[in-house]
Amino acid sequence: MRSNLSADFAQYRRLLTYIWPQKHIALLAVFAMVVMAATAPALPALMKPLMDGGFVDKDPLIMTWMPIMLVGLFFIRGLASYIGNASLQWVGTKVVMEIRKDMFNKLVDCPTSYFNEQRTGNIISRFTFDALQIKEAATNAVSTLIRDSLTILGLLGWMFYIDWLLATICLFGAPLIAIVVSIIRKRLRKMSHRVQEAMGNIHNVLKEALEAQKIIKLFGGKESEKQRFEKMANEHRQFNNKQIFAAQASSPSIQLITSIFLAIIVYMATHQATENNFSVGDFTSFFTAMAMLLDPLKRLAGINEHLQKGLAACDTIFNLIDTETEKDFGTNKLSNPQGKIEFRNVSFQYPHTEEKALSDISFIIETSETVALVGESGSGKTTIANLIPRFYELQDGNIFYDGNDIRELSMESLRRNIALVSQEVVLFNDTVRNNIAYGELNDSSDDAVMKAAEAAFATEFINALPKKMNTMLGEDGMRLSGGQRQRLAIARALLKDARLLIMDEATSALDTKTESHIQQALENVKKGRTSLIIAHRLSTIENADRIIVMDKGRIVEQGKHQVLLNKNEYYAHLHQVQFSKYV
Repeated sequence: MRSNLSADFAQYRRLLTYIWPQKHIALLAVFAMVVMAATAPALPALMKPLMDGGFVDKDPLIMTWMPIMLVGLFFIRGLASYIGNASLQWVGTKVVMEIRKDMFNKLVDCPTSYFNEQRTGNIISRFTFDALQIKEAATNAVSTLIRDSLTILGLLGWMFYIDWLLATICLFGAPLIAIVVSIIRKRLRKMSHRVQEAMGNIHNVLKEALEAQKIIKLFGGKESEKQRFEKMANEHRQFNNKQIFAAQASSPSIQLITSIFLAIIVYMATHQATENNFSVGDFTSFFTAMAMLLDPLKRLAGINEHLQKGLAACDTIFNLIDTETEKDFGTNKLSNPQGKIEFRNVSFQYPHTEEKALSDISFIIETSETVALVGESGSGKTTIANLIPRFYELQDGNIFYDGNDIRELSMESLRRNIALVSQEVVLFNDTVRNNIAYGELNDSSDDAVMKAAEAAFATEFINALPKKMNTMLGEDGMRLSGGQRQRLAIARALLKDARLLIMDEATSALDTKTESHIQQALENVKKGRTSLIIAHRLSTIENADRIIVMDKGRIVEQGKHQVLLNKNEYYAHLHQVQFSKYV
């Protein structure tokens, strides 16, 4: 238990570091809470002169000023409450924003392998659901802890002032309350983790349903998806109910303990009153203070719920923030890049797989040479494309760019000299221009952007759009066809004008006419540029300077198109199989 509390404290202390930059607003909130706590004992304190002086002694001065003092007291408390809550909420939203920024900044720096191991729904849940749970822990929990703790101390102080014996009896309930809170704390923490996992599952099912809605309709998957979502939603409901039940058990338990000690105190106080040791004012003031203890005590008991939700969220969020970024020990930079690539005895195996994706691969792509990689799915073509920009780190062997080991080059320098068009086209919810001139290319001139679009044969459909280059594409370019989206991705790569161009199934979504245009474009842009083309459709790479044929992670043959056909081996078989499909 001690280690768990220590870990919780460490997590919460780290969370509080996000509050420190907003310390001035936070201190204003704390000051307002202190005022709230300081004025709490004032109400029971006023009850004593009100009862003794107003009702018993009929003092006109007390009868005149007491209502005014009560109004003034509640005005001060109301103003302090507004300032404290508003300031704390401002700090809370700022904390959530900074945490989300840190998560996103880490996310874009995470290695590709991280995204292979994490579900998208779980990642999204950390930015939405978990971040809000942290806000509760950073605002409501802090507010309750400071304001109500001080309020309880103030009220107890007043109660000790009136009668130390009765006040001491009240304190005997504290150990019992602590035991109840400890038991419920463990349950809440466990259920908070379960709720977060269930919410991640919901996000994941929802994301898949949105992205695959055509497949769901076409293959009759509506009912199965409804059942899958219902199952995930029901799991979330069940865990959420368990969390609620554990949280709701806290207040009644504490109130029961409190009521037992309250009964004891009532019994003793009434006996003291009969012996004239207690005035009416003392009795009213003491019990007003004791009654006012119940609300802050209940809130302090409820703080455990907010804390455990927040600490469970801290676990997942800080795990993301603490994820190792891409390792970049390279310091060299490419000067006057030419685009020569060499693979030397490269082997690679993906995590959690039994077979190697690449086995002892060696080949050289000379400057300005166009080389095509062909082979069946799973032969290792895309793995080669991923290793060159260091999306994955080499395990065995070496890869050289212009004679430089890519691990000795900084990632920035290496990737700046590589352009990639993947089979998975990625477009952003932005204008056509900004999708072509993306990232570091954003400062490109409009003329350069237009030339890249023309080279990719994209201007025909761009000029037909409502605002041409300034047309918003929608999420993932939803307003464009597959071929149009791919041509924009090719235009982006052309605009980069890197010495090495990698095209991984870049023409897979294009019709015959568009593919012909792209082939013409490639003929123009490959001059003075090294090109690595990966394709299933062999018709797209017949004019390559060299074709490397792969099978099960190994190179089985290489040469020009006609030479490989004449050998009548693996490539000729692939060509025959594809050609027969169109005959």
